[in-house]
Amino acid sequence: MFRTALRNVLAHKARLLMTVLAVMLGVAFVSGTLVFTNTLSDAYQKSSAKGFDHVDVAVQPKYQDSKGDKVGKTPELTQALLDRAAKVPGAASATGVVTGFTAVAGKDGELVGGDWQSAGGNYWGTKDARYPLVSGHAPHGKGEVLIDSATAKRAGFKVGDTVRLSVDGPVLTPTISGIFTTDDGNVAAGGSLTLFDTPTAQSLFGKKGTYDEIDVRAAAGTSQEALKSALDKALPAQLVETTTGKQLADDQATAIAEAMSGMKQMLLVFAGIALFVGTFIIANTFTMLVAQRTRELALLRAVGASRRQVTRSVLVEAFAVGTVAGVAGLAAGIGIGAGLRSLLGSVGETVPDGPLVISPGTVVAALAVGILVTVLAAWLPGRRAAKIPPVAAMSSLHAKATTKSLVLRNTLGALFSAAGIAVVLMATRMDADAAQGPMGIGAVLLIIGVFVLTPLLSRPLIAAAAPVLRAFGVSGKLARQNSVRNPRRTAATASALMIGLTLITGMTVMAGSLQTSIDRLASSAIRADYVVSMANSGPLSPDVAKKLATADGVTASSPLRNGESRIDGGTQWLTGVDGAAIGKLTDLKVTAGTFTVGGTRIVVDEDRAEKHGWKPGSQLTAHFEDGAARRLTVAGVYEGNDMFNGIILDNKVLTPHLADPADMQVMVKTADGASDAAKDGLEKALGVNPAIKIQDKQDISREIGKMFTQVLNMVYGLLGMAVIVAVLGVVNTLAMSVFERAQEIGMLRAIGLDRRAVKRMVRLESLVISLFGGVLGLGLGVFFGWAAGELMATKLPTYELILPWGRMTVFLLLAGAVGVLAALWPARRAARMNVLAAIKAE
Repeated sequence: MFRTALRNVLAHKARLLMTVLAVMLGVAFVSGTLVFTNTLSDAYQKSSAKGFDHVDVAVQPKYQDSKGDKVGKTPELTQALLDRAAKVPGAASATGVVTGFTAVAGKDGELVGGDWQSAGGNYWGTKDARYPLVSGHAPHGKGEVLIDSATAKRAGFKVGDTVRLSVDGPVLTPTISGIFTTDDGNVAAGGSLTLFDTPTAQSLFGKKGTYDEIDVRAAAGTSQEALKSALDKALPAQLVETTTGKQLADDQATAIAEAMSGMKQMLLVFAGIALFVGTFIIANTFTMLVAQRTRELALLRAVGASRRQVTRSVLVEAFAVGTVAGVAGLAAGIGIGAGLRSLLGSVGETVPDGPLVISPGTVVAALAVGILVTVLAAWLPGRRAAKIPPVAAMSSLHAKATTKSLVLRNTLGALFSAAGIAVVLMATRMDADAAQGPMGIGAVLLIIGVFVLTPLLSRPLIAAAAPVLRAFGVSGKLARQNSVRNPRRTAATASALMIGLTLITGMTVMAGSLQTSIDRLASSAIRADYVVSMANSGPLSPDVAKKLATADGVTASSPLRNGESRIDGGTQWLTGVDGAAIGKLTDLKVTAGTFTVGGTRIVVDEDRAEKHGWKPGSQLTAHFEDGAARRLTVAGVYEGNDMFNGIILDNKVLTPHLADPADMQVMVKTADGASDAAKDGLEKALGVNPAIKIQDKQDISREIGKMFTQVLNMVYGLLGMAVIVAVLGVVNTLAMSVFERAQEIGMLRAIGLDRRAVKRMVRLESLVISLFGGVLGLGLGVFFGWAAGELMATKLPTYELILPWGRMTVFLLLAGAVGVLAALWPARRAARMNVLAAIKAE
């Protein structure tokens, strides 16, 4: 039986090729994902670990938790603590580190490095081994700065050039005094690093006389653990905490691995979808192969082979196919992993150097997935073949499914579908965070139910196309009959395409609805013409708000300034605004009282008001970070949203209690509204600063929408793999169907059906099956898009379901195109069939 199974594999090489390709694509996706993410993770981990080579123990401030009416704070690392750390037994040296965001403009005026990866810090002179100088000298004073060599190369800087940069808003124009090299992971990933002398860095980053971290080097013969123990004894435990360099590197590696795991899981989900679609093709292929060999298997049963042996022979074939597909998929996956890494570099994403990582786990996973998916998909056809009585098989009495089996299938499908719809509808009434699990379970149940019911659904839906098919004469009539001749085969083929289109349609519906909702949110909540913020969404210097307030054409402006407080024993973040101007800049719906901000009068959002029992006239005591307390009165309650929520009060009340005032945004209204001229005027008022974003409502909406668009395009690309697998399934099904119907096609040719009509028949059959899958996919996609939107509506009041009819029409047309393209080879094969040989075929 083993030899027989292997001979069957070799005898049906061409028929199994599509199955091998389908499994190979899924395995390639899995192995490519593992190679890509493991390679990236390893490169980033090694790169970041180099950054800790010069740190044996790091001393960091320990956050003091909020208690009672006291606001929590982070203690300062003073020069006294630095001096004490340097004198600890076993310490060779101690270095104070100051860091912060620093945006550098290239010669073209554009930001160099990523928004989040543009960093700055302090340089300790030539003894600072972390940043060896390549050329020039150490910086002195505010007029000089060091630039990393990678940034200098990208932007074309050299020693002596003047560079435009910004730390928190105002533009600085120091001279480049030197260029240094670094192993910093952010720089390796495409960011920039600028270094000032220590007093300048402390001043610029708001750390006057203090540090963010103290790095201590161990003397010769002193271990990191011994040095840590000595520092713990010498430094106040209530103010600082110590960590060895090795632990910092390990923590960083863990953080990188966790960050990569999210990407890995997402990519593996799409790989799983491709494999799931592939199982339909595998099951279809083996069902047809077994059906074609029914008499052969019956003969084996008649000469003594048991049911188990017959089933086992089919599984041996599947094992051989899965092994070949797994090995080929692994090789293709390695190529995909390497290609994705190169692709990142070509689109401007710099990746640290490192070898391609092909772990034993990746090899095992690729082979296991290929073999298991193939064997599991082939098990049911093999089991079904083994249960056919030999005499019945040889007389072909087994051909049609029994009424009992059809009733059982339809009943199960209806139950699964009903359960899936019920669970999804139940999830739409739950809290958004708690509903994700039930929503996913309901979606899976519904997809399984529809798949099981697809043979039943195929007849009425395909029958609906009969009027159109009649226009093609005999070819159209035959195509419709062939489409429903074997409902199970049609269902499996159409379901493969259905799954891909379901996901694509659902994502498109959600993305389009979200974009419209965001547009409405921006236009309904903001009256300001522009919102000004830092490129990295970090804090803005108060000087920015002052310059904007006096800029030409500005009629109203207000900074949004955050401050922490303690109210009723809990932490509450306060948003400080210009009380006189905020009403002209926002359009928030007031549900109680009036929107009045000034003096001790404040407004709060509905959620907080309901939670604390606040209403207009309520009084509360706010304890600020400097320890002072102020009695505040609620003037009104407003409907909060993603842009505005919480407690809003006047900056004149908040700012005096802040140690280091900084703004998150500045809202601006101009005399002539939003225009290119107005935006240019604001940019000039701020010194044409690359670190600052000046956005109108459309810019804000586009920026948020851009994230959804990028995710959607990535999803399209990833789901394209599943669609390709589905195309292979259509090709495979048609090719096998043509082979099965060789005698029938020969008879049709013999009685006058020409080659062109035969081709048209096969193409129309493929088109009908593909459109059937497309219609099911669009229907399910719209339903899932609506259900997910119901959850989003609880978080986004402006959410409204928008059906993208244009794109959905394109998707349906693409499904039809898939059918036409998939039929090219089978149709040509059918038309070129020798009439006499076909009539004699069994």
